[in-house]
Amino acid sequence: AQRRWVSGLIMAASPPSAPGESAPPPPPLQYSVLLQHLVGDKRQPRAWDPATLGGIPCPPKSEEQKMVERVMESCPFKAALACVGGFVLGGAFGIFTAGIDTNVGFDPKDPYRTPTAKEVLKDMGQRGISYAKNFAIVGAMFSCTECVVESYRGKSDWKNSVISGCITGGAIGFRAGLKAGVIGCGGFAAFSAAVDYYLR
Repeated sequence: AQRRWVSGLIMAASPPSAPGESAPPPPPLQYSVLLQHLVGDKRQPRAWDPATLGGIPCPPKSEEQKMVERVMESCPFKAALACVGGFVLGGAFGIFTAGIDTNVGFDPKDPYRTPTAKEVLKDMGQRGISYAKNFAIVGAMFSCTECVVESYRGKSDWKNSVISGCITGGAIGFRAGLKAGVIGCGGFAAFSAAVDYYLR
């Protein structure tokens, strides 16, 4: 019924034909033209603009913002950040391990003497500083090496962590010999791969 009604409207809107002449073809329906512009060949691709959809427009970045982004993405900044983070983490780990160690404040000259609170706190501080330095060095070496490897390869994947872990572990282990360097390279590379797999 609806189709007959639309056909009737089209026939009524079309001009009357002279007798003996064939009737002109009816004009196309409006919804078919609309479909051609929406999903057909006449559809025009439009650039996505958040402002037209009611979103928040993103203004262009200034030179200061670009400079700050370049500094934050640079290898020295990443190494310094990892150094600070490693120092804090190592200090906390050292104090924690010293707190559960029964030999903190122990005097080998007088094993039966009970250490004072000052001596215990002093040993805990020394161990915390020692752990903090080691963690800071390892964190800075690993982060700087990973940044350099990533910049050289031009990719960000798990291979960067494995290569930088091997280099860092090998450099730390080589101080104790070739065998220790090889073991450190393999162990640190495996640990870096496991951490990268877990985080990704």
